[in-house]
Amino acid sequence: MKEIFDQLSVACSKLITKKYSTSFSLGIYFLGKEHRDPVYSIYGFVRLADEIVDTFHDYNKPYLLNKFKQDTFEAIEQGISLNPVLNCFQDVVNKYHIDHELVKLFLHSMEMDLEKKYYTEDLYKEYILGSAEVVGLMCLRVFTQGNDNHYQQLKPYAMKLGSAFQKVNFLRDIRADHEGLKRNYFPDIDLTAFCDLQKKSIEQEIEQEFEEALIGIKMLPASSRNGVYLSYIYYKKLFCKIKGLSADKIMSERIRIPNHHKIGLMFDSMIRHKLNVI
Repeated sequence: MKEIFDQLSVACSKLITKKYSTSFSLGIYFLGKEHRDPVYSIYGFVRLADEIVDTFHDYNKPYLLNKFKQDTFEAIEQGISLNPVLNCFQDVVNKYHIDHELVKLFLHSMEMDLEKKYYTEDLYKEYILGSAEVVGLMCLRVFTQGNDNHYQQLKPYAMKLGSAFQKVNFLRDIRADHEGLKRNYFPDIDLTAFCDLQKKSIEQEIEQEFEEALIGIKMLPASSRNGVYLSYIYYKKLFCKIKGLSADKIMSERIRIPNHHKIGLMFDSMIRHKLNVI
């Protein structure tokens, strides 16, 4: 029965999530049970594409990404794939009526990572839309479970949250992107002379997006609010840690939150959610 293969497919994406991201794994665990497998499936898909462009340096990355793209849309059309990650992703896309344009925008941003090394303001916005904002929208389709009015109401907030998360990632990974991948996502900034004033400007942008995103989190259905809020709290904590350091410091080391601190944040967010003080 295909049901066994479908279960295996989700298990693969769940394993990928746990292997690559402790923070997102915790966030997904605190979603309503009905949301967990679909979000694992989305994360597994996103993670594979990201790995192609970021780590498969000894292989033909343009070929691999193009093949992945072809296989993705074939899986969505056919309703099945022998690739377990694509099999469970297509199921989510078809079940929750995720707009195929969101999938195209995401893969386009991954293609940009194969070519773009320096970004203009327009390209910066285009990249964030595809790499982060649309992923938030895919998850929002799951959380709103077919209620299009609720989806449209929460859409701008989900996009702000995805954008804020991505920009925090940019700051966290700024050294690796610059030195290892020769990328600079921030427009009009020379990372060889990155300074505190430039860092503060980026942080103000992120701060505003976090504030707007929190409005939407409070409006989420109870079944998804706690898990999304936990991810928000983790990224806000990481952001505050980055804010407290100099530009030179974040250019010299990758900033992270230790796992035992993540557990503490988890309990704090649970208490806040139960007391309705988020």
